Amino acid sequence: MLASSLINPMIPVLKPTDSVGTALDWMDEYSVKQLAVADSGIYQGIVSEDILFDVVDNTELLVRLIIQHKDIFASEDQHPYELLRLVNQFGLKVIPVLHDDRTFAGSILASDLVEHFVNELGVQEKGAVLVLKIAERSYSLSEISRLIESNGTRILSSYYSSGEVYNPSNEARLTLKLNRTHITPIIATLERFGYQIEEAHANDPIESVDQERLDMLLRYLAT
Repeated sequence: MLASSLINPMIPVLKPTDSVGTALDWMDEYSVKQLAVADSGIYQGIVSEDILFDVVDNTELLVRLIIQHKDIFASEDQHPYELLRLVNQFGLKVIPVLHDDRTFAGSILASDLVEHFVNELGVQEKGAVLVLKIAERSYSLSEISRLIESNGTRILSSYYSSGEVYNPSNEARLTLKLNRTHITPIIATLERFGYQIEEAHANDPIESVDQERLDMLLRYLAT
């Protein structure tokens, strides 16, 4: 899926000649805190509700205000992962999307982007979540998948966090969303092959082979 397919055609675009009052009215009507600004179809940046609230005169034109993020936008062929980076890095509520000639194509709501990832990652599907602590030098998703599938379970989605985030341990984290909630056999298999389970979240009770392991897992068990 590309950025162009996530554009919300209902979200309006402001003009520099629009007033602060007009911008606030549209933000309120469409329940957004930011809107893109374009002049004759050419992207100019983003205005935010917080800045507009500080303007005393609602008839003040946007052209007289500081318009942010003039150089921050997405192209139509960008992947949603890249869009998520923009949202996180610049605190965007809307993501402007431009054509190759820099003309304005439309806006993507950050909330729509999050919903896309929720659907893509299988978050809404019932199933357990495992977090494995692994050494980067021995990381093999294919081996982990094979061990999990040997228990009749599929991985719906996975997320890998580099060990650099967890310095000085240099141990990475692998988060797995599974299609089953009964994960006791899976945990036993993974531990038998030397994988360390840092967190386990499931709806079904997790029975451990020893009480010490059960006590540890219960701290993370989601019911």
